[in-house]
Amino acid sequence: MKDTIIKVRGYHLDIYQHVNNARYLEFLEEARWALFDDSGALKLLGQKNWGFAVVNININFRRAATMGDILRINTKFGDFSSKSGTLTQTITNLKTEKIMTEAQITYVILDLNTNRALPINEEIRTILNTVIS
Repeated sequence: MKDTIIKVRGYHLDIYQHVNNARYLEFLEEARWALFDDSGALKLLGQKNWGFAVVNININFRRAATMGDILRINTKFGDFSSKSGTLTQTITNLKTEKIMTEAQITYVILDLNTNRALPINEEIRTILNTVIS
């Protein structure tokens, strides 16, 4: 589990002066990158020429974020199956402590040579556990 903090800036806003739905996806992606960077898992995957790829996102928008809001993005890994894994990401407004957005993500580990999903074997689980712990 990891938290990433993002401050809403003017360039995040749309014509209605709130964060557009597409920007929330970018915020979630930024948090995933930070998680993999900080854990060293991205480097470990890269050494094998493997990559982390999102294959499905289900997102629930609850409230609009606006200029100056400080958002905490919490990322928590869920279960693995034989070919994929899940994680949950929640965006919370730090000032109000209200949940802004929740997302359920399904991912695979790709063999970057073949562009095909790999089975989630013990070696991959070990790498992913560096992110989780």
